[in-house]
Amino acid sequence: MKNMRIKLAMVLIPLGLIIAAVPENTTKPYKLTASQMLQEIKEGTQFFTPDQVADMIVQKDPTLQLIDVRGKDEYEKYHLPGAVNIPLSDILSPDNEDMLNQDIKMNVFYSNGSTKSNEAWMLLRQLGYENNYVLQGGLNYWAETIMNPQKPPSTSPDDEIAKYDFRKGASAALGGGVLQTSSSTKTSGPKPPIKKRKKKKRAAGGC
Repeated sequence: MKNMRIKLAMVLIPLGLIIAAVPENTTKPYKLTASQMLQEIKEGTQFFTPDQVADMIVQKDPTLQLIDVRGKDEYEKYHLPGAVNIPLSDILSPDNEDMLNQDIKMNVFYSNGSTKSNEAWMLLRQLGYENNYVLQGGLNYWAETIMNPQKPPSTSPDDEIAKYDFRKGASAALGGGVLQTSSSTKTSGPKPPIKKRKKKKRAAGGC
């Protein structure tokens, strides 16, 4: 019972901090209730692990779109390959709606940790947007697990050794600890095109 309370507190405390930090929505009505959001957060379905994202980058998966929600200065100093920059403060801008509310690509938000990217995901999920996810642990965990993986002991289970071999290969393919900068990539330019959703026609009559 005590362990269950501790686990619940680990979910509720970060949730409260995220809700407090999310900017007030004054443009669109929410579609998910707080209890629905809490249930999704408990399930953790919004997270992509660093291994999943690394594999998609290496495989050049066309369905992946990385979105850096940090400020422009941080983004230009370093960012993940192919990432575009949409600061959290601009997440509700109408200019970004076609990219964030679509069913073509899987948007994976990231920041230095998980807080800001979770805020972006939570806000858009409450609006009913789908296909938006969060990089688990953010860039800090990415650097630790993918770019600088620690070799496990030789007595480790085979799956741990296989995971290390994958991470070592991914690290080499992605620059061996060097993150993308504005001088080494052209991804800071225009955002990739996204097909617009067809807008539903309004019913005739009424106010």
